[in-house]
Amino acid sequence: MRNALLSFTAGLCLSGATSMTQAANYSIEKTTVDSVEVYIMRDQARATEVRIAPELGNNSYEMTVKGQKIFWSPYSSVGEFAAKPAHLGNPLLWPWANRIDGTTYYAAGRKYALDLEVGNVSPGPNNTPIHGLLVYSKLWKVKSSNADGRGASVTARLEFWRHPELMAQFPFAHNIEMTYRLADGALEVQTSVENLSVEPLPISLGYHPYFQLTDSPRDEWTVHLPAKDRLTLSSRLIPTGERTTNPYGDPLALQGVVLDDVFDGLVRDADGKSRFWVQGKKQRVTVEYGPKFGVAVVYAPRGRGFICFEPMTGPTNAFNAAHDGWYKGLQTVAPGGLWSESFRVVPSGY
Repeated sequence: MRNALLSFTAGLCLSGATSMTQAANYSIEKTTVDSVEVYIMRDQARATEVRIAPELGNNSYEMTVKGQKIFWSPYSSVGEFAAKPAHLGNPLLWPWANRIDGTTYYAAGRKYALDLEVGNVSPGPNNTPIHGLLVYSKLWKVKSSNADGRGASVTARLEFWRHPELMAQFPFAHNIEMTYRLADGALEVQTSVENLSVEPLPISLGYHPYFQLTDSPRDEWTVHLPAKDRLTLSSRLIPTGERTTNPYGDPLALQGVVLDDVFDGLVRDADGKSRFWVQGKKQRVTVEYGPKFGVAVVYAPRGRGFICFEPMTGPTNAFNAAHDGWYKGLQTVAPGGLWSESFRVVPSGY
């Protein structure tokens, strides 16, 4: 419904209201922007807003604090994003995160082949299929949206098993859900995978969020990279199985530095989370990795006004790395089981 507004206060739901109750701190608006269905979550007390486009990969393509953008985008509107999809905001990488080292992969000792003629696999540079199948998927359906005194949330679901073109590439029947929660000025992104197969389902899941600061240029930013190890990459950016000690200082000044690194051995705080951050003059964006996100890819190319802190369940090429024997941490979901994990985006200094 165009411009249907959902406003909630003190646990009272006013579904379909035409105006927002100002006393309600958290709210959700379902609207249409540039012919794209958009859900807008708001935290009025902290002047924070998150916009989600379910039909564009269920991407939270915009987050702002006091009008300042947290997620980076090369576009000025969601209409431009829809017309020419590109990596921006917070893309989901599934059913494999980052790259595979060719057009075949192993799971539970069995070899599977990707069918490039189906048309939904991005071949990637040097024949390294990249970023899974759902980055721009239109198949997401919003399951629920809610706001109350504790926060606002939107949950979308994709029934992977119903789509032959997806099952042709990853023949493990499953459902996947994403829940965005806005509370206390922070955005939590929770992902759940329900295994409907009769065999264990391998998990190689990640996100590729693009962050920016607006109070200083890229070369004045500093970053915190809490990881013990850096994985050695081949010329095709595939981990070789070797690792070295994290070579970067803490904090690391980005001036003159290019990052495209895979980090393991994440250092965690007492609550089990690992916290990566980028700092400007006053602004800071922290990304909190939940325990099941055991690997971090950090991408900060030269001359671009963004940095990516990518939560990953395992390294690039996780399926084949596990089959080769050097990677021991591949997660799986038992038949009938449910896997779930989250990360949070926490802005401060705005």
